[in-house]
Amino acid sequence: MYKVFVNDKPIILTTIEEPETYFKNFNLKLVKLNKVIRELNTTNLQEARFIHKNEDKLLKKFLKKLPNVIAGGGKVYNDKGDVLFIYRNDKWDLPKGKIEGVESIEETAIREVMEETGVAGLEIIKPLETTYHIFKRNGRYKLKITYWFEMKTSFSGDLYAQEFEGITKVAWLNQEQIKEALKNSYANIKLLI
Repeated sequence: MYKVFVNDKPIILTTIEEPETYFKNFNLKLVKLNKVIRELNTTNLQEARFIHKNEDKLLKKFLKKLPNVIAGGGKVYNDKGDVLFIYRNDKWDLPKGKIEGVESIEETAIREVMEETGVAGLEIIKPLETTYHIFKRNGRYKLKITYWFEMKTSFSGDLYAQEFEGITKVAWLNQEQIKEALKNSYANIKLLI
């Protein structure tokens, strides 16, 4: 099962069709994606479920429905166990960004964290969940696929918000602060924390 977010409402990719309650079932092969996105954005529909009988083909078939944007990002811990957050578009988020040229996804994740926050000395510990969300640019929907990595650093210098990327704050947040920040964050970030 995969979750693809349209704002904070999920499209669930699954093989199991259940009786509809707060969600609607759609055949993955036949679904009109733009129509479903519009319905999720403009009605009280809580969730859409895209059904396909072959579990191995669920994601592959879905990925063909929209242009894909590949990104890498980090959930970064400092020596105190605080997590690095950015504040962009009036929401708390984790640093991430699009892959460039022939860099690996790990290189992308490290570069984007450094560019967006000013934090250096990053070391990848392990991969985390991959997240999926649909966004609109220039009148077209696209699917952002973000590969996340847990990272650590001993960096203690000044934080730098990459303002031309819309970032207005960068902060190390402790567990209490994270709970508060997640009240104003994205559903896919809540999955990672």
